[in-house]
Amino acid sequence: MKTLFIALRAAIFGTGFIFLWGWVALSLRDRYDSTLVALPGWTRAIGIALMAAGGTLAFACVATFVTRGEGTPAPFDPPRKFVAAGPYRFVRNPMYIGGFIVLLGFGLYEQSAAILLFTLSWLLAAHLFVLLYEEPHLRATFGTPYDAYCHSVRRWLPRRSTAS
Repeated sequence: MKTLFIALRAAIFGTGFIFLWGWVALSLRDRYDSTLVALPGWTRAIGIALMAAGGTLAFACVATFVTRGEGTPAPFDPPRKFVAAGPYRFVRNPMYIGGFIVLLGFGLYEQSAAILLFTLSWLLAAHLFVLLYEEPHLRATFGTPYDAYCHSVRRWLPRRSTAS
Protein backbone atom coordinates (compact mmCIF):
# COMPACT_ATOMS: atom_id res chain seq x y z
CA MET A 1 0.00 0.00 0.00
CA LYS A 2 2.90 2.32 0.81
CA THR A 3 4.41 1.82 -2.68
CA LEU A 4 1.03 2.46 -4.30
CA PHE A 5 0.70 5.77 -2.44
CA ILE A 6 4.23 6.78 -3.49
CA ALA A 7 3.44 5.81 -7.10
CA LEU A 8 0.28 7.92 -7.02
CA ARG A 9 2.23 10.95 -5.75
CA ALA A 10 4.91 10.39 -8.41
CA ALA A 11 2.22 10.19 -11.13
CA ILE A 12 0.60 13.42 -9.94
CA PHE A 13 3.91 15.29 -9.69
CA GLY A 14 5.13 13.89 -13.02
CA THR A 15 1.93 14.94 -14.76
CA GLY A 16 2.33 18.42 -13.27
CA PHE A 17 5.90 18.72 -14.58
CA ILE A 18 4.84 17.53 -18.05
CA PHE A 19 2.03 20.10 -18.18
CA LEU A 20 4.30 22.87 -16.88
CA TRP A 21 7.10 22.34 -19.39
CA GLY A 22 4.66 21.65 -22.22
CA TRP A 23 2.80 24.88 -21.47
CA VAL A 24 6.06 26.88 -21.36
CA ALA A 25 7.27 25.34 -24.63
CA LEU A 26 3.98 25.95 -26.44
CA SER A 27 3.84 29.52 -25.14
CA LEU A 28 7.29 30.17 -26.56
CA ARG A 29 6.32 28.55 -29.86
CA ASP A 30 3.25 30.72 -30.17
CA ARG A 31 5.18 33.86 -29.31
CA TYR A 32 8.45 33.45 -31.24
CA ASP A 33 8.18 30.93 -34.06
CA SER A 34 6.91 33.44 -36.59
CA THR A 35 10.26 35.25 -36.28
CA LEU A 36 12.45 32.12 -36.45
CA VAL A 37 13.41 29.57 -39.08
CA ALA A 38 10.72 27.03 -40.02
CA LEU A 39 11.64 23.36 -39.67
CA PRO A 40 10.92 20.82 -42.41
CA GLY A 41 8.02 18.40 -42.18
CA TRP A 42 10.16 15.27 -41.80
CA THR A 43 11.18 16.39 -38.30
CA ARG A 44 7.76 15.32 -36.94
CA ALA A 45 8.51 11.58 -37.22
CA ILE A 46 11.89 11.99 -35.51
CA GLY A 47 10.16 14.05 -32.83
CA ILE A 48 7.68 11.27 -32.09
CA ALA A 49 10.50 8.72 -31.78
CA LEU A 50 12.49 10.99 -29.47
CA MET A 51 9.47 11.75 -27.27
CA ALA A 52 8.78 8.01 -26.94
CA ALA A 53 12.42 7.23 -26.09
CA GLY A 54 12.78 10.11 -23.62
CA GLY A 55 9.44 9.34 -22.02
CA THR A 56 10.38 5.69 -21.59
CA LEU A 57 13.66 6.66 -19.94
CA ALA A 58 11.96 9.17 -17.63
CA PHE A 59 9.27 6.62 -16.72
CA ALA A 60 11.96 4.04 -15.88
CA CYS A 61 13.59 6.62 -13.60
CA VAL A 62 10.32 7.39 -11.83
CA ALA A 63 9.59 3.68 -11.39
CA THR A 64 13.07 3.16 -9.93
CA PHE A 65 12.59 6.07 -7.52
CA VAL A 66 9.23 4.69 -6.40
CA THR A 67 10.26 1.04 -5.99
CA ARG A 68 13.89 1.37 -4.86
CA GLY A 69 14.07 4.84 -3.38
CA GLU A 70 10.64 5.03 -1.77
CA GLY A 71 10.08 8.54 -3.07
CA THR A 72 9.28 10.64 -6.11
CA PRO A 73 11.39 12.71 -8.51
CA ALA A 74 10.04 15.96 -7.04
CA PRO A 75 12.65 17.84 -4.99
CA PHE A 76 10.03 18.42 -2.28
CA ASP A 77 9.25 14.65 -2.03
CA PRO A 78 12.58 12.94 -2.86
CA PRO A 79 13.51 9.28 -2.46
CA ARG A 80 14.24 8.25 1.11
CA LYS A 81 16.83 5.69 0.03
CA PHE A 82 19.87 6.19 -2.18
CA VAL A 83 19.16 4.99 -5.73
CA ALA A 84 21.95 3.66 -7.95
CA ALA A 85 19.89 1.05 -9.81
CA GLY A 86 18.01 0.98 -13.10
CA PRO A 87 19.00 3.83 -15.42
CA TYR A 88 21.03 5.34 -12.55
CA ARG A 89 23.63 2.57 -13.03
CA PHE A 90 24.77 4.26 -16.24
CA VAL A 91 24.50 8.01 -15.56
CA ARG A 92 23.70 10.05 -12.48
CA ASN A 93 20.98 12.14 -14.12
CA PRO A 94 19.00 9.95 -16.51
CA MET A 95 15.70 11.64 -15.68
CA TYR A 96 17.00 15.00 -16.88
CA ILE A 97 18.35 13.29 -19.99
CA GLY A 98 14.91 11.76 -20.59
CA GLY A 99 13.26 15.15 -20.08
CA PHE A 100 15.71 16.78 -22.48
CA ILE A 101 15.03 14.12 -25.11
CA VAL A 102 11.26 14.57 -24.68
CA LEU A 103 11.54 18.37 -25.07
CA LEU A 104 13.86 17.98 -28.06
CA GLY A 105 11.39 15.59 -29.65
CA PHE A 106 8.50 17.92 -28.85
CA GLY A 107 10.32 20.78 -30.57
CA LEU A 108 10.90 18.65 -33.66
CA TYR A 109 7.32 17.36 -33.65
CA GLU A 110 5.95 20.89 -33.37
CA GLN A 111 8.51 22.03 -35.98
CA SER A 112 9.41 24.81 -33.59
CA ALA A 113 12.78 26.52 -33.49
CA ALA A 114 11.60 28.38 -30.38
CA ILE A 115 11.01 25.10 -28.51
CA LEU A 116 14.40 23.77 -29.62
CA LEU A 117 16.13 26.91 -28.31
CA PHE A 118 14.15 26.62 -25.09
CA THR A 119 15.29 22.99 -24.81
CA LEU A 120 18.93 24.11 -24.79
CA SER A 121 18.28 26.70 -22.09
CA TRP A 122 16.31 24.09 -20.12
CA LEU A 123 19.31 21.75 -20.27
CA LEU A 124 21.60 24.51 -19.00
CA ALA A 125 19.18 25.26 -16.15
CA ALA A 126 19.00 21.53 -15.28
CA HIS A 127 22.81 21.33 -15.27
CA LEU A 128 23.08 24.32 -12.94
CA PHE A 129 20.38 22.88 -10.68
CA VAL A 130 22.30 19.61 -10.48
CA LEU A 131 25.60 21.37 -9.71
CA LEU A 132 24.35 23.98 -7.27
CA TYR A 133 21.56 22.18 -5.43
CA GLU A 134 21.07 18.51 -6.18
CA GLU A 135 24.61 17.16 -5.87
CA PRO A 136 25.44 19.06 -2.66
CA HIS A 137 22.09 17.98 -1.18
CA LEU A 138 22.63 14.32 -2.10
CA ARG A 139 26.20 14.44 -0.77
CA ALA A 140 24.92 15.85 2.54
CA THR A 141 22.06 13.33 2.71
CA PHE A 142 23.82 10.13 1.64
CA GLY A 143 27.51 10.87 2.32
CA THR A 144 30.13 8.28 1.42
CA PRO A 145 27.89 6.03 -0.72
CA TYR A 146 27.00 9.03 -2.88
CA ASP A 147 30.65 10.09 -3.17
CA ALA A 148 31.61 6.57 -4.29
CA TYR A 149 28.74 6.63 -6.78
CA CYS A 150 29.95 9.96 -8.20
CA HIS A 151 33.42 8.50 -8.73
CA SER A 152 32.10 5.45 -10.56
CA VAL A 153 29.16 6.90 -12.55
CA ARG A 154 29.40 9.98 -14.76
CA ARG A 155 26.95 12.87 -14.52
CA TRP A 156 25.61 13.04 -18.08
CA LEU A 157 27.30 10.57 -20.43
CA PRO A 158 27.77 6.87 -19.68
CA ARG A 159 31.28 5.50 -19.57
CA ARG A 160 32.41 3.55 -22.57
CA SER A 161 32.49 -0.15 -21.88
CA THR A 162 36.02 -1.54 -21.71
CA ALA A 163 34.90 -5.19 -21.83
CA SER A 164 35.36 -6.94 -25.17
